[in-house]
Amino acid sequence: MGNMFKWKHFESEIILLCVRWYLKYPLSYRNLVEIMAERGLSVSHTTIMRWVQQYSSIINRRVRKYLHPTNDSWRVDKTYIRIKGKWCYLYRAVDSKGVTIDFWISENRDKKSADKFFKKALRSSHNQIPRVITTDKYYTYEVLINELIYSSDLSCRTQHRQIQYLNNIVEQDHRFIKKIINPMLGFKNFKSACSVISGIEIFHILKKNQAGKLTPLQEVEYIHSIMHVG
Repeated sequence: MGNMFKWKHFESEIILLCVRWYLKYPLSYRNLVEIMAERGLSVSHTTIMRWVQQYSSIINRRVRKYLHPTNDSWRVDKTYIRIKGKWCYLYRAVDSKGVTIDFWISENRDKKSADKFFKKALRSSHNQIPRVITTDKYYTYEVLINELIYSSDLSCRTQHRQIQYLNNIVEQDHRFIKKIINPMLGFKNFKSACSVISGIEIFHILKKNQAGKLTPLQEVEYIHSIMHVG
């Protein structure tokens, strides 16, 4: 496996430190520039931005291999994010205990986008076929879930509930993601948004102990381990 930090002007530990802090806390790139300057390091905000965009999706892919199983009661909802001045959609699902099932970013709010989200979630090795799916009363979900049952992607016994108050758990979970996203003041393009949000989601997943209970120091060691640093 090649060294993904080769030819970088900073140590891999410094790069991952900036990436972790940006994805875990409500900080802007310029906040991180100041924090690094206090530690005697001169690094531009565009350099940190490139690090975050490059390594977020890699961390996401590697952590997902070790996630603990979710349960079979899904709560599905979507929230809004701004990309290049336009509102886009972040589909998200948690189980009945608030554990993250999966997420999907789309430029559109339609059946095709919802279908991609469900199929991504169903392919993920840490998820099981849902016994029950709770959504809001958006009519597309009912049509789509029936189609997924017909195509055998979902069990014929899967129950679909359209009960708003039961989805409070996923709506509350949106807040933790929005708290990190809001200081970013929107994304410049769709590709970078997908990469950065995947990193934010995966650190939120780690915070929920979905890859095991980790202290802050253990989390640092864990990230270094999966990124082959140290």
